[in-house]
Amino acid sequence: MARDSCLARVTAGVAVGGAIGGAVGAVYGTYEAIRFKVPGFHKIRYVGQTTLGSAAIFGLFLGAGSLIHCGKSY
Repeated sequence: MARDSCLARVTAGVAVGGAIGGAVGAVYGTYEAIRFKVPGFHKIRYVGQTTLGSAAIFGLFLGAGSLIHCGKSY
């Protein structure tokens, strides 16, 4: 597989989007859990769900953007 292949670009886009989305989701989930006074261990679940959901969405969109951009040559 070539270093600059489309699959490598899309995979990198998904990975970067997942990392950014996870970081943003963790910060946002923690803020919301404190703001809404989520009790006890439910905070951990709430933050985890927010982190995974945000990572999945950001990864999906950045991967799709990389796939769309992959076909263009400049």
